[in-house]
Amino acid sequence: MNNKPNVAEQLKKKYHKTVEVTNFKDMLYRSANIYRSRTAFKRKNNEGNIEVITYEQFKNDVVYIGTSLINKGFLGKKIAVIGQNTYNWCVSYMAASIVGIVVPIDKELQSQDIINFMNVSKASCILGDEKNLDKILKDIKELKNKDTYFIKFNNEFDKILEEGKNLYLNGITNFDDIIINPDELRILLFTSGTTGNAKGVCLSQRNICSNILSIYGIVKVRRNDLFFSVLPLHHTYECTIGFLLPIYSGASICHCEGLRYIVQNMQEFHPSVILCVPLLLEKMHKNIVKNMNKTLPDKYKKEQDENPYNDLPFFIKKIVRNKVKNTLGGRLRVFIVGAASVNPSVASDFRNMNLNVLQGYGLTECSPLVAGNTDFFQRDDSGGLPIPNVEYKIYNPNDEGVGEIIVKGPNVMLGYYEDEEKTKQTIIDGWFHTGDLGKIDQDGYLYITGRCKSVIITKNGKNIYPEELEYYLNDNPLISESLVLGIQKENDDETYINAQIYPNIDAIRETLKGSVPTKEEIQSLIQDVISSVNTKLPNYKHIKGFVIRDKEFEKTTTQKLKRYGNNMKMDK
Repeated sequence: MNNKPNVAEQLKKKYHKTVEVTNFKDMLYRSANIYRSRTAFKRKNNEGNIEVITYEQFKNDVVYIGTSLINKGFLGKKIAVIGQNTYNWCVSYMAASIVGIVVPIDKELQSQDIINFMNVSKASCILGDEKNLDKILKDIKELKNKDTYFIKFNNEFDKILEEGKNLYLNGITNFDDIIINPDELRILLFTSGTTGNAKGVCLSQRNICSNILSIYGIVKVRRNDLFFSVLPLHHTYECTIGFLLPIYSGASICHCEGLRYIVQNMQEFHPSVILCVPLLLEKMHKNIVKNMNKTLPDKYKKEQDENPYNDLPFFIKKIVRNKVKNTLGGRLRVFIVGAASVNPSVASDFRNMNLNVLQGYGLTECSPLVAGNTDFFQRDDSGGLPIPNVEYKIYNPNDEGVGEIIVKGPNVMLGYYEDEEKTKQTIIDGWFHTGDLGKIDQDGYLYITGRCKSVIITKNGKNIYPEELEYYLNDNPLISESLVLGIQKENDDETYINAQIYPNIDAIRETLKGSVPTKEEIQSLIQDVISSVNTKLPNYKHIKGFVIRDKEFEKTTTQKLKRYGNNMKMDK
């Protein structure tokens, strides 16, 4: 009989040691005290030169902004943050989450959706980039709270910070006196963009702090690490792992200036850790392979997309490794990959070049990480092993062991904002039902096999909720019903958003002044509707194609559209 513990059990004996924190304020003050003069952030100044911000300065800036927010009456209020990944965003997020409840908002949303989130959350204040705040100000009549306070990063931010500094240095130290209940709502995140589907995820600071400690337990963060922040900070994935984890650990952070500047910024900042989505990793891999086949001696070259590295002599391998590393800034040691599954061969290729790739599985509702590959054990075709203090199991598995992944742990959300019914449907007996399908092998590794909920995840990690697009489509009188799908084309990894439309023939006939519509006329009118809907959405959500149905969709007994079977076929 084999009594040897499986890999998941072995992992429990290898965790890195952590020091417990349960809220952001304690974490901030602890890090500022321990790492006082160490670098917390690197950023470019107005002249394009890189400047350093210490942990002490970061803490002081958070205190000053927080003091100013309290002085303006926002203690305990909802405070939104929107904009590009910048130092000011990080200061604002931290201050807002300590003073009140922070509401991070996607900068790519249209003004209608931003205002919707502001209205639903009842936010009293918003800090952000001028571009994003101007979107709201343009449609200010739609904002319910006419007294909403706007703080633009490039205008008012420094003034507000200076006001807070003067107050604090003159004895107004009420920010220091804030006591945070680690189990109350402090972070409110929305997962879709329409009034009909705005689903707010309520997280506590214990939720996120527990996740930070769990991640540190399996992936050692070194104090000389520099995290390169590329993915949007309003996502818990980047915010927890790319911002709050390094702050807890005494590491440093720099922000990418935009996707077109990734290579340039990496060579300027020399990062050691980067969080990315599979699309970004696979693009880097493709470029590296292409350059190898272009520059190697002819006898070592392969077809353009085929990786020659493994067949190279050891002395050339070393030259190639150094060259690749220098292209990525010279210090890079690990990619942390999430949001979708990475191609295992790509991960393996990077590891062969001494660049570790660690992928994991998580959700916003879990703060976000549930499983991950670790410093100790890796399996490139898996989402990884359970992180410390988190359990997962398969609910109602079929004969192959595949079923819904359910999760229990201190990282699981408090619930959905002002939606008790949805919360009760999702968290049952302490177990969060993810809506994702998976299986667990005998070693405890988790494999994601599909989704039983409808969210579409694109290759670059964007979440698209079909119900949101359907809400816009069905809002038009020319459409009776719609069903939105993500489809993939042959030899193309990208996911394309397509819609099936069951038109309202009576409304179309009325539009055409009573005439019986031809197929071409129906097609043209529906195309106009879709073009109009696309103007309300960020580019990655645009509907790229559609088909017209000549009969209604199949429905459940509760009259919901079935998201399986015949309804999922994209033929007419």
